[in-house]
Amino acid sequence: MVASDQIPDADAAHELLSALEELLRAAGQAYDLVVVGGSALLTLNLVRRSTADVDVVALAEPGGLISAEELPAALVAARDRVAEDLRVTEDWLNSGPAAMLRFGLPDGFEDRWTVEHVGPALTVRWASRFDQVHLKLYAAVDRAGKHLRDLEALRPEPDELIAAARWARGHDPSEGFLHPLQEALAYFGVTDADLGA
Repeated sequence: MVASDQIPDADAAHELLSALEELLRAAGQAYDLVVVGGSALLTLNLVRRSTADVDVVALAEPGGLISAEELPAALVAARDRVAEDLRVTEDWLNSGPAAMLRFGLPDGFEDRWTVEHVGPALTVRWASRFDQVHLKLYAAVDRAGKHLRDLEALRPEPDELIAAARWARGHDPSEGFLHPLQEALAYFGVTDADLGA
């Protein structure tokens, strides 16, 4: 893999994760990661663009999902070794979106993800297209840019956008969020959503 601050494609993401799995296995550690964002979109062939990182929203355990806001030390050590060995940025794997677990992921999130067993020491659960529509709409209203482009690439149906908008309103019921949310929906041709205005 060429030294870069970007993960150019799904193959590069898998190279990083495979290297991570080897190090975890050698250390006698194992993790089950729930991933959202650009790397999930790339891996599921939903977009064609580079991404800066692999975004961990939660860790999966037999009892359910737990917070990834502070990644386990052994996982961080393996991640940093991969960064050094493959010459990528240290935060190529991070828990930037982990607060979403506290706020609440879309209903049924765990029933829709795609599970990939990278190896005995690493499982990755990639967020589904439907759930990415929710997360990307929320992010597009908040920050636009690549999130809006990703949402366009997902080609959401009106009913998916309305479901996503209602979920987003559950996170931010403020009037300040409502207006740009309605504008984002209108951009996709949805003008009749009842969002409790």
